[in-house]
Amino acid sequence: MTVFLWILLGGVVMSAIALVGSLTLVLRESTLQKVLLPLVAFAAGSMIGGALFHMLPASLMQLSSQTTFAWVAVGFALFFALEQFLHWHHCHRANAECKKPLTYLILIGDALHNFLGGLAIAGVFLVDIRLGIAAWLAAAAHEVPQELGDFAVLIHGGWKKRSALLFNLLSGSTFLIGGLVAYAASKHFEVSWLVPLAAGNFLYIGASDLVPEVNKGHTLGTGIVHFACFLVGLGGLYALAALGH
Repeated sequence: MTVFLWILLGGVVMSAIALVGSLTLVLRESTLQKVLLPLVAFAAGSMIGGALFHMLPASLMQLSSQTTFAWVAVGFALFFALEQFLHWHHCHRANAECKKPLTYLILIGDALHNFLGGLAIAGVFLVDIRLGIAAWLAAAAHEVPQELGDFAVLIHGGWKKRSALLFNLLSGSTFLIGGLVAYAASKHFEVSWLVPLAAGNFLYIGASDLVPEVNKGHTLGTGIVHFACFLVGLGGLYALAALGH
């Protein structure tokens, strides 16, 4: 397939992942939490592995080390600022403390996050399709537990099930919009800087958002399970990188 088709397909499938949130309607709260945190740990390993084993090596082949790490820092800071202003991470998990006004901030933050993510992942596809696939897989691993948590928060915040599903899907569709914007921009501008930008994004989400979620006062056994899931995600992305060489 052409790069455009990869970006289009990746954007459509990533947007559709928002529908996974509907699973919270049939899962018990205790079951959801048991599934959610191991998935978050797996996603953390996948995102950090994607940045370290795929995006950073590719960036260093395209750009100087100083430029590469400058864009990594920009990507990290950009998503830090996004969460600070929108308080998205305060309701990252399902809980009853999030009031309805804050549910709108979750949707706005998620839409901006997905748009910037689509922009960055498309930029990776434009540099190398195999690299783009690895980055997309890591991002998708993050989207599943996020959408489960966000959908549950909307329901707890008083949203009707149909409205929560529709608006979650709309916020997810901005990933596709970001990808198409990046593709259009690539016709006129150099977009190789989007790869280290995506790496900074992945490192921030993995280390600042996801790891703390699974690192809060659990039993030793639970901690071992979470760490094992993290290693599976990290090792999986390393294996993909090794197979690509």
